[in-house]
Amino acid sequence: MTALPPDPDPKEDPGVDRAGGVRPGDTPPDSAQTSATANRDPAAGRNLTPRAVVTFVLVALFVLLFASVAVYLVVQLLS
Repeated sequence: MTALPPDPDPKEDPGVDRAGGVRPGDTPPDSAQTSATANRDPAAGRNLTPRAVVTFVLVALFVLLFASVAVYLVVQLLS
């Protein structure tokens, strides 16, 4: 028969307090600060390329065409 391990005594178990906080003395000491690398971050590239502009224009034209055909069909249906 396998015995179950006993429950730990909450008074001796480090960790969370009853109110959800951490008891004083249970937190580890502050860790050492590490600085960032000396290398600079690369510059951001262009977000709006000519290909993206052409794509946006084509999508806008498609949406306008779709909307105009929908309005035309609704007007034809109601006439």
